[in-house]
Amino acid sequence: MKIKIALFLTLIVVCLSARSQQLPAGNPVLKILSFNIYHGATMKGDFDLQVIAKVIEDADPDLVALQEVDFRTRRARDYDLATELGRMVKMAPLFGRAMYYDGGEYGEAILSKYTFIECRNIPLPCTPGNEPRAALEITAVIPPGDTIAFIGTHLDHLKDETDRIAQAGKINEVFSANRYPTILAGDLNAEPGSLPINILEGIWDSSYDRVSPAPTFPSDNPVKKIDYVMHFPKGRWRVLDSRAICDSVASDHCAYLVTLELVR
Repeated sequence: MKIKIALFLTLIVVCLSARSQQLPAGNPVLKILSFNIYHGATMKGDFDLQVIAKVIEDADPDLVALQEVDFRTRRARDYDLATELGRMVKMAPLFGRAMYYDGGEYGEAILSKYTFIECRNIPLPCTPGNEPRAALEITAVIPPGDTIAFIGTHLDHLKDETDRIAQAGKINEVFSANRYPTILAGDLNAEPGSLPINILEGIWDSSYDRVSPAPTFPSDNPVKKIDYVMHFPKGRWRVLDSRAICDSVASDHCAYLVTLELVR
């Protein structure tokens, strides 16, 4: 009997030791980039994906939300921009259609250093006749084994806030039910303190300096912040760094880079 008890206790110690060795030493850290790429055209009026790819490559993000992405349109020379940029920067690409356009499609894209275990593309509400919008989401497992969700979106650009307000509400409705810690990134076409941003910030934490938000548009002389990285649920993410990357040739928007720590 004593031998059996000794063996049982030994097994418990071994199992606990193995489990402790599997637990991560620190919290995961992710670099998130939001970048409106102006359908692949540069501010010089040419079509040079290398310029866009260099901004992404230099930022070295783990996840990228791209807006104004063309899929095999005539104006983008029949390129699948998400796949081309993914190949250039060695990241996994995913395109989500918001609408059909110019012989192809137009919408959002995500680039990721990690494979996707799930994805979905959520149409966002819009007034009939206005440009359709969408929110593209992936679920991924990041090292050392945490599961997260990542959403890229692009809200309406018109002066009238009606569609942006409805789109912000839809994003909250759909994604507040997420099982996993979630990041939302994109061109929201709204400044801090506006009603659409206030609606989103009722659910999401933001990553910008509320006292002095770094402007992200236009890229040659940024005067207003309209590009964001937000996170949910509140308290699960810690902002380690945030900055605008303004390349006046690559796009009319600055890219917005945020480093987040997932708090266990």
